[in-house]
Amino acid sequence: QVQLVESGGGLVQAGGSLRLSCAASGTIVSIDDMGWYRQAPGKQRELVASITRDSSTKYADSVKGRFTITRDNSKNTGYLQMDSLKPEDTAVYFCNANIRVRVPWTSRDYWGQGTQVTVSS
Repeated sequence: QVQLVESGGGLVQAGGSLRLSCAASGTIVSIDDMGWYRQAPGKQRELVASITRDSSTKYADSVKGRFTITRDNSKNTGYLQMDSLKPEDTAVYFCNANIRVRVPWTSRDYWGQGTQVTVSS
């Protein structure tokens, strides 16, 4: 069994910061790409940022220069540092990771349960 658990969401004023964490647990052999997605009410889920195992990163244009994605492979944990937050960043944020497990020997995408981020104006 593999679980992804997000934490760190909350309510913040515009211009503020939050740091999201995504901790993976279970019979994990390795974690390849990790990503953060978000879904605002009435909108489709969108990719915010992604990071490879060797820490190559990609960002949505809307968050470039404000958000930073990192990971700690020794802790099976990913992070999303969000600075200069805007009301339009309000959404449920989901962690995604491609994880290889030992039994059975396979890899697939896993999702966390989501954490709410609300930015007030």
